[in-house]
Amino acid sequence: MKVILQQDVKGQGKRGQLVNVSDGYARNFLFPKKLAVPANADNMNKMIMQDKAKKAQMEAEKAEAQATAEKLKEIMVKIPAKAGAGGRLFGAVTSKEISEALQAQFGLNIAKSKIVQDEPIKSFGTYQLKCKLGYEITGTLNVVVTEEK
Repeated sequence: MKVILQQDVKGQGKRGQLVNVSDGYARNFLFPKKLAVPANADNMNKMIMQDKAKKAQMEAEKAEAQATAEKLKEIMVKIPAKAGAGGRLFGAVTSKEISEALQAQFGLNIAKSKIVQDEPIKSFGTYQLKCKLGYEITGTLNVVVTEEK
């Protein structure tokens, strides 16, 4: 019997896949637990439409990530910080602070987990950081750490 999986089933396949299983397995296990539906014309059309919608959404998200990467090239995020003698900061500039400054200054909402810092920023100056925006798209973020007045 051909069925369309509604959830991942160990040993059978992933969600949305069309698989061939025995009649008893489908009737006694997959259907009662709502893990699968029969592969009739109506359910096949639903699956095709869901696949199209998912692909369209992924393309839109990829285009949005590309547009964000282009915006990041043009901007400089200014972060004021307190420092002691010799220009060393009290603490470090974290990715959370950078994310909040991006939101406040430019309205770009980039999660702190997407900002990659090789080492913590502990002194004044200009830094270039990478942002992993998803779909194998990375952007370069310019950060300027200045003295807080």
